Amino acid sequence: MAADLRGCRPDVTPRFCVSIGPNARSAFTIERMSMRTLEGQVALVTGAGRGIGREIALGLAEEGMNLGVLGRHRETLISTARACVRNGVRCVALAADVVNPNAVREAVRSIERDLGPLDLLVNNAGQVDRAEVPLWEADPQQWWSVVETNLRGPFNLMRCVLPGMVARQRGRVINLNSGFALRPEWRYSAYATSKAALLRLSDNVAGPLRPHGVTVLDISPGVGDRHDRRDADVRGHGALGQHPLPGLDGEGRRARAAGPAARPVPAPGPRQHRELLEQAGQISEHDARTLRLRPYGSGDALGSYA
Repeated sequence: MAADLRGCRPDVTPRFCVSIGPNARSAFTIERMSMRTLEGQVALVTGAGRGIGREIALGLAEEGMNLGVLGRHRETLISTARACVRNGVRCVALAADVVNPNAVREAVRSIERDLGPLDLLVNNAGQVDRAEVPLWEADPQQWWSVVETNLRGPFNLMRCVLPGMVARQRGRVINLNSGFALRPEWRYSAYATSKAALLRLSDNVAGPLRPHGVTVLDISPGVGDRHDRRDADVRGHGALGQHPLPGLDGEGRRARAAGPAARPVPAPGPRQHRELLEQAGQISEHDARTLRLRPYGSGDALGSYA
């Protein structure tokens, strides 16, 4: 296992961080692994060193996905990779800046070379405005850095990953978005602007991909934990609510959804969950606001719900 990133410049080119797989001491038995819904598939998660990205990676690993985890910080990436392989999967961690197309291209090549073709891309890496000030007081360089990371980053990843998915006629892309994509917030003008643009980008990409069996989704996860810089900054104002993504430590963080097009999927809080449970019979009877799931393949565990 190679884990030395001294001298690494993720803004220029990705540097191999660590590639590890399960060993004989893994707690996962063959019987248990056979029950997992995403066994043997391959996912790439950006911004996977901490916060929401880390939780998504762990959830996918629990379901049997081999993982490429991408980020800028060696220590957090290695920690995520080690946690993932405890679930009996393989994991490749790479330090790269998603804004740099060359670094992204090499990272995708490295992951697919070591793990195989990608089945799922999760664009989670992002930044938020550091200062809660109106646009005319914002630092121009930092403002554009936020927009580039949140918009150009997903563009670079999709530009590298989608050709392969289209050729294979299968794949999923999940773009982590925000409630700020749908409403203005002057304290986070760069963040809100970039997320609105990302939503529109997803909409424009989803349509032509549908005939090729590739699904694109925008998901708005709500406030994460205190280690997620983006959510930590907005939590104090309560603009996104105080509740994290329900089930982020369980079912909710497992990116298995499929939908007809890219739309923002807000995360309800505990009160909304109770209301939905109470109204389940009525909703089912009248077929109201039903999320249709398209089977990913003959072995998709969600196929029976389509």
